[in-house]
Amino acid sequence: MKKTLLIFCCLLVLNLLLSGNCLSQVNSRFEETNSLDTTLIDIHYYHDSINQQDEYVKSICTLDLYYPKNKKEFATIVWIHGGGLKYGKKEIPERLKNQGMAIVAINYRLYPKVSSPGYIEDAAAAVAWVFNNIEEYGGSSDKIYVAGSSAGAYLAAMIGLDKKWLAVHELDANKILGLGLLGGQMFTHFTVREERGIGKTTVVVDDLAPISHLRDDVPPIFMVTGDREMEMLGRYEENAIMYRMLKVVGQKDIELLELGGYGHAPKEPFFPLLLKEVKKELWRAK
Repeated sequence: MKKTLLIFCCLLVLNLLLSGNCLSQVNSRFEETNSLDTTLIDIHYYHDSINQQDEYVKSICTLDLYYPKNKKEFATIVWIHGGGLKYGKKEIPERLKNQGMAIVAINYRLYPKVSSPGYIEDAAAAVAWVFNNIEEYGGSSDKIYVAGSSAGAYLAAMIGLDKKWLAVHELDANKILGLGLLGGQMFTHFTVREERGIGKTTVVVDDLAPISHLRDDVPPIFMVTGDREMEMLGRYEENAIMYRMLKVVGQKDIELLELGGYGHAPKEPFFPLLLKEVKKELWRAK
């Protein structure tokens, strides 16, 4: 009898341990930690009652936050994914980890479920969340760098150059440490044109074009494209015109790189360059 009772107790303890492990695995979907950093998953960046009533907003308007443990006043890179404003999802690039900085990856609503300027509003709301909350995790709101690839670069440029998007959240776009733009459209995005029944090769430059919001005090801009003969739809040329016109209006802290031999929005060579650029801006800001 005693032997049976002992076996029963051992099985009960084992079951409790296994149950604890299962619970830990479920929780890890929302919070992943190791000795150096922490990753929080699917944080909602809209909290107002109107947006919380929209099921699509609740399901898509989230961000992931990776940040270093045991460090204070760290910088943050907000990373906005590409996909033509139609596809893609948030991801924290592995190449940007373990640099002593936070990385925030954001989702935003996509066409055709939303049309312009919905995705710009989402990008601005996510960036505003970072400004308003990063200090709770040990970061500095004075060290927030916004970067993106392709459509993500377009969104980063829009909220960094056209001040009205962040002004809605009572933030000045000039507080952004810098903009890292990989293969972004500087004219009106081709998906915005598609919404209006305009072809991809028809040049449109209006209020939804980053180049329409030039000024001499924009945050430092680091633009990178693939090879002009391999890039998508004249992307190098749009960036080259943006570069020149910013120079014309008096912006001095701007750089344009064309990566020969690479196609559209090459992330592999871009990330080391981006890290170098962010660290340069941090050093300048001291």
